[in-house]
Amino acid sequence: MTNLQPPDRQLAPTILVGVDFGLANFDGELDELGLLAKTAGLNPVARLTCKRKAPDAALFVGSGKADEIKLLATQLGAEEVLFDQSLSPAQQRNLERRLELPVNDRTLLILQIFGQRARSHEGKLQVELARMQYLSTRLVRRWSHLERQSGGIGMRGGPGETQIELDRRMIGENIKKIKQRLHKVKRQRQTQRRQRERRDAFNISLVGYTNAGKSTLFNALVKAKAYAADQLFATLDTTTRQLYLGEAGRSVSLSDTVGFIRDLPHGLIDAFQATLQEAVDADLLLHVVDAASPNFAEQIAEVQRVLIEIGALDIPQVLVFNKIDALEKERYPLQLEDTFDLAGVQTPRIFLSAINGDGVPALRQQLGQIVSRSVLPAGEQPDFAESGETAPHWAQSANDLPEKKR
Repeated sequence: MTNLQPPDRQLAPTILVGVDFGLANFDGELDELGLLAKTAGLNPVARLTCKRKAPDAALFVGSGKADEIKLLATQLGAEEVLFDQSLSPAQQRNLERRLELPVNDRTLLILQIFGQRARSHEGKLQVELARMQYLSTRLVRRWSHLERQSGGIGMRGGPGETQIELDRRMIGENIKKIKQRLHKVKRQRQTQRRQRERRDAFNISLVGYTNAGKSTLFNALVKAKAYAADQLFATLDTTTRQLYLGEAGRSVSLSDTVGFIRDLPHGLIDAFQATLQEAVDADLLLHVVDAASPNFAEQIAEVQRVLIEIGALDIPQVLVFNKIDALEKERYPLQLEDTFDLAGVQTPRIFLSAINGDGVPALRQQLGQIVSRSVLPAGEQPDFAESGETAPHWAQSANDLPEKKR
């Protein structure tokens, strides 16, 4: 299936490709990949999907589909082909030779976006570490600059062998240096956290799927000016501010963290451990959800999976269903405070619109009530909804969330 779009010649024309392997969370319209591409400065001019039982070992999509992509790229003047799934180094190299165009995958695209958005010293180090780890798997005679001139007395080895080894060693040394610098940054963060603990600070972290509105909510709560935009990964660097809660008569620490996304590269999760540690050490997680997204259930599931990976799943959560201003009338909730079945646990939930402020005062009041009861034991959920009524019929349970793509 192929969808064509009017080309914007100011941006690099790109063909998006997705392969349906029969998994439940396949994005048939490639909407998220399209948003990622635009965020990275690319212009999707065509979206092509196909079905396969398993990836082709050499070309991922098979020779016939590869020839179809090449023909489409020639017709549209595309300058790049972008795959929604991760490609092996061999598949990427074979596709570039077959298509005679640069071929990239979802992993590299996310790395590029992170590289563009990182502002702090720590964020830049984390992105560079993930990028180096990604490149270390791609040194398989892919680039022509890795070839050396053959011939001459005493010359041994195949083309590029020596340069590949040098590049691999250089990348390995850079990875080691970056890890050492990140370890120093991590120690500094631990010192800051210990200082907060000595002050008996209550720590709240905002988590959620990318573009759910975390930074907008952060700004609304603490009157800050953190960068917020209607785009993926608008914020990468953790920002912490003091939030005064009149209901509790005290201030708490509120942290805005990097957003999660489907198939977030493991290298990025590992690299951003120092940043995500804010969520691990939090007393309460505000899990922000885009209530207007038709895929909010899958997005909740993806955030839960990342929380499992970083060891933060047992921290009490409050679900914040944001963007109710974008809901259709028939989907508008009957009540703005209730509970949501999250993996068998009745989790408190509040509906609000961070951009226009509807429901934000109610959230502050409820946070004050939670904090006034001090730190909750791990895994215990605050009694957020006194009514005990269940969620609206269109968003009542997360028990049947899809399994992670393998």
